[in-house]
Amino acid sequence: MFTVRKALAATAIGALTIVPLAACSSDEASDTVDNATSSAASAMETPASEPEPAAEVPDLSNGVDTAVALDPGFTGALTTLGLTPGVVGTATLADGSIRFPITGGDVKYWEPGTVDPYVQGEIMHDGSGLSLTAGETVVELINFDIDPGTSLLTGDVMVNGEEAAADAVLFDLDGRTLQPLATGPDNTAILQGTEVKISETAAGLLNSTFNTDAVTPGLLVGVATITVSTA
Repeated sequence: MFTVRKALAATAIGALTIVPLAACSSDEASDTVDNATSSAASAMETPASEPEPAAEVPDLSNGVDTAVALDPGFTGALTTLGLTPGVVGTATLADGSIRFPITGGDVKYWEPGTVDPYVQGEIMHDGSGLSLTAGETVVELINFDIDPGTSLLTGDVMVNGEEAAADAVLFDLDGRTLQPLATGPDNTAILQGTEVKISETAAGLLNSTFNTDAVTPGLLVGVATITVSTA
């Protein structure tokens, strides 16, 4: 279930017990004041507990997908290199966006500024991916796994059907452009605006495979929109 809660800021408040001075000696009164002051200070020093997430989806097996609107600079670079993009498995490519169905994981979202990072969890995309083809060489980047807490997207790399890398960091995610969590149609929640960039590992793999040095780390692939089912 998708739960939306108000973020709770936990504040420790020390309780002072006021004891009439007439009921005790001056020493006793002093001890009482000291003890009360000490208790209040200890309470004030207790760190605030982590607030509850504003939204949480503990099971993402109901989908929906992660869509990446491909940047013209990325598609232009592919053309210059003679690479043709395509899809693998259940992924689709249409209207300049490539979509990867979500197959599992979980996600928590806090109001920005209350927790760092304010989006945490795992978003899995097994059985789909992106292909790049030049002549008889086909590279497949598949089985994407997004970790929003570390801003990394990992996956497997296949070259002409043979595994070249497993669970490698393929893309870096820049969440500084992420928009606030939005509610979508059909019981969905939407996180939009994260920039997807080629990682150093992926750049090295592509350059060595296609015998070039033109694929640079940090190349903007596109902007992601993550839509998850909350039903």
